[in-house]
Amino acid sequence: MRERPSLPPVPAPAIRHALMRAERPPVHFYRYLYDIVGRDWHWVDRKRLGDEQLLSIIHDEEVEIYVLYAEGVPAGFAELDFRKFPEVVDLAFFGLVPDFIGRRIGPWLLRWAVDEMWRREPERITVNTCTLDHPGALPMYQRAGFRPYDRRETSLHLDD
Repeated sequence: MRERPSLPPVPAPAIRHALMRAERPPVHFYRYLYDIVGRDWHWVDRKRLGDEQLLSIIHDEEVEIYVLYAEGVPAGFAELDFRKFPEVVDLAFFGLVPDFIGRRIGPWLLRWAVDEMWRREPERITVNTCTLDHPGALPMYQRAGFRPYDRRETSLHLDD
């Protein structure tokens, strides 16, 4: 996105929920979120990092991790990467715990993340996805105002 989208509001989740910033989360908690949200979509990048390398990213002052709690438990998260601000802000990771997919909270969390990134007025914001992601991910990103700008063919080694 190169400009803030002007879209109608997305209704808040109909279930009891809270969104909290995880400030300097313990590595085990981040790994839990990353694994539970990304397991079905073959997220492996952060699994390859050692604890110190991972902590250097998730404890960076310019990386913000927000956890969505629903019905008292983690339901998803959004990781906003401001390290290349003002040129670009990246929605580095975004997703829901499988138990909460299909309950109409993903669009709300995505819209909140997009609004939060634009609040700082970057030149653009980005998100990356792939064909291994949830089939509804790309359409949801597009409904939130993102437009495809690049496509690359890669291979995945599921043994990683």
